[in-house]
Amino acid sequence: MFTGIIADLGRLQRNDAQGGDRRLWVQSKVLPLAQMALGESVAVNGVCLTLVEINGDQFCADVSVETLDCTSLGDLSIGAAVNLERAVTLGQPLGGHLVSGHVDGLAAVASIRPDGRSTRYDFTVPIELMRYIAAKGSITIDGTSLTVNTISEQGFSVNIIPHTAKETIISDYQVGRQVNLEVDLIARYLERLISGPTAPDQAPGKDSRVTIELLRDSGML
Repeated sequence: MFTGIIADLGRLQRNDAQGGDRRLWVQSKVLPLAQMALGESVAVNGVCLTLVEINGDQFCADVSVETLDCTSLGDLSIGAAVNLERAVTLGQPLGGHLVSGHVDGLAAVASIRPDGRSTRYDFTVPIELMRYIAAKGSITIDGTSLTVNTISEQGFSVNIIPHTAKETIISDYQVGRQVNLEVDLIARYLERLISGPTAPDQAPGKDSRVTIELLRDSGML
């Protein structure tokens, strides 16, 4: 798990083909790689990857075909900046929100414009993901935990303050760029509880869904 608080801006050093997969070498000047072990998780632009090799201030991670198809990692060029975050540990402050590092889809930058001292970014989103996005709710863009300002039928907007722009890759965004999007974890599980199918071992005729009627009968409404 992660928090969406970016720890470092890394740099992609190598992007090697591995029989259809890719092997990424990323340089980090901030992550304590000397104290980290092989098999640990690191979020790279919001994608949870596993450390398979460490060499000085660089680490290596394998990226499967499935991950390449579902994220923007395959589009990275040598020297590209990437958002990095080490997996959260118990007792560590949860500065952003709960982030799994499992990308739900790709969004695209629709517009960028000044808004006071911050910058407003509008994103278009696949229609099937819009039901998970709420105004003033949490969203993860390329691994960065952000608050949704407004929503529309096609997407949503966020405001980026100068500190966030400086500490993440968001300041490099241009209109049309694709970004990794992870919706709020709670929203996904809530939908599953409300609309999920009856469990295989569920008693016949008994509905396992969380419904308005169930919440009312339980005194929660």
